[in-house]
Amino acid sequence: MGLLDGLMGNASEVELDKVEKELKDLLIPSEKVEHAYKLIRDLFVFTDKRLLLIDKQGMTGKKVEYHSIPYKSVVHFSVETAGTLDLDAELKIWISGSAMPIQKKFNKSLNIYKVQSVLAAYVLK
Repeated sequence: MGLLDGLMGNASEVELDKVEKELKDLLIPSEKVEHAYKLIRDLFVFTDKRLLLIDKQGMTGKKVEYHSIPYKSVVHFSVETAGTLDLDAELKIWISGSAMPIQKKFNKSLNIYKVQSVLAAYVLK
């Protein structure tokens, strides 16, 4: 992922073993990281149990907020593919009890259909 992609809000896929090491204290023993995407310092992580949104705050990133979203709480989701002039793909996820969706932008090099199929596999069980 280039710095420009990060500054523009684009996410790209990251190595799973690094994410599992970073989240070792947060994951339950049987939980496995399936897919992970990085946005500058923040992470968007799909495990076999839940969706984790990791928000690193401040200049140093030492303060971290963890959002744990059970897949059963996802009530609606959509994808918008990248176009000719619009270089970003976007994923929107609506959570039960919240009017506004969680929105993440992905650069054109990332397959948004893959991200959507990972989410669909867990939500539509």
